[in-house]
Amino acid sequence: MKKLIALALVTASLAFSARAQWIVYDPTSNIQQILDEAENIAKYVTMIDNQVQQIDTLTSQLTEFKNYEAVFGNPSKVVLSMVAPLNADLQSLEPGKNLENLVSSADGNYALTYNDSGIYATVGVSFHTPGGQTIQRPSDQYKPFAAINDTANNYVAVAANAAQRRATIKDQIAQTTQQLQNATTDAEVQKLHGILTSLNSDLASTDDEVNQAASSVMVQDIQNRNDQQKQIQALTEQQNAEFAESVINYTAKFQLLNAPTVFPTP
Repeated sequence: MKKLIALALVTASLAFSARAQWIVYDPTSNIQQILDEAENIAKYVTMIDNQVQQIDTLTSQLTEFKNYEAVFGNPSKVVLSMVAPLNADLQSLEPGKNLENLVSSADGNYALTYNDSGIYATVGVSFHTPGGQTIQRPSDQYKPFAAINDTANNYVAVAANAAQRRATIKDQIAQTTQQLQNATTDAEVQKLHGILTSLNSDLASTDDEVNQAASSVMVQDIQNRNDQQKQIQALTEQQNAEFAESVINYTAKFQLLNAPTVFPTP
């Protein structure tokens, strides 16, 4: 009996253990899992497709940019050889002196010894009288003539400098024009046009410098002529006043006879 009971208990435990290991199949739950997985796969495929389209768009944009760069060029990579000498010329000091400095440095002794390499006769700082006296000329009275000499020399120096610079700038313009003809990108063309415009402006500025130097000469010459007329008028007024005073003094000292001269009878 005890053996039967024990056998029954063992059989019951084995049956319970077998039931615990049995997999229960639910068709509805399994189908839903399959549908959810299919939906996830569809979303993933859509995401991949969007990424592929984005890559295609970026590739197309990159190709278009490369084509644009090939046609228009990269401005940062365009290096022009004329920029450095142009900047150097534009930043250099003008060779001429202004009229104020020329007038303030005028030296009468320079005018007295000036002959422009033998073109003019030298006045000299002194002269001799027929009696053998040596007379020193007042150098301060010759400052106006020295100012004209200085402004004329300044004009010659500016003109010579401008002529040399004009030759250099014109050569740079010719080189830039040749580079413009050989340009392959729009960026290079635009930069070369800018350099060409600047070179033409620099060329025109040399003319302005020469004109300014010439104007200084003319202004100083006008000043000298004006002063000459002023001195003549002042001297004329002084001479007229001195002559009138001399006549008055002479009349007061030498009275004219109003009565007839009476001679004594014999």
